[in-house]
Amino acid sequence: MPTATDAPSSIRCSFCLKPAPEVTKIIAGPGIYICDECVAACVHILEHESARGGTHESHLPRWQSMGDDELLTVLPLIESVATQAQGSLQRWVGEGRRRGMSWARIGAALDISRQSAWERFARDEDDA
Repeated sequence: MPTATDAPSSIRCSFCLKPAPEVTKIIAGPGIYICDECVAACVHILEHESARGGTHESHLPRWQSMGDDELLTVLPLIESVATQAQGSLQRWVGEGRRRGMSWARIGAALDISRQSAWERFARDEDDA
């Protein structure tokens, strides 16, 4: 079920929010993406912590130091990543249904009722 959210130009790194065309490589996971730049940053953090004896310091998002205008600029980017993840979830549920999985089983996996799963995801079955 390819959708518009599968287009490389609409995919964003789930960590830094950069669009795929602005990075060298983007790696897909189940509902998330990470770019080569964020992977490099993660490797650096892990190596740095390992050299310091494996500290557990927190690497919080930089929103604490952002001004209001910068924070407001980032909000729609975060929303685009949430939409991207929701589209991925929709496709994964669609694949489960294509394989014959029941709404009860899908609901149980998502810790929601069968009815809630159907209400949230059945729209694609109507289009099929």
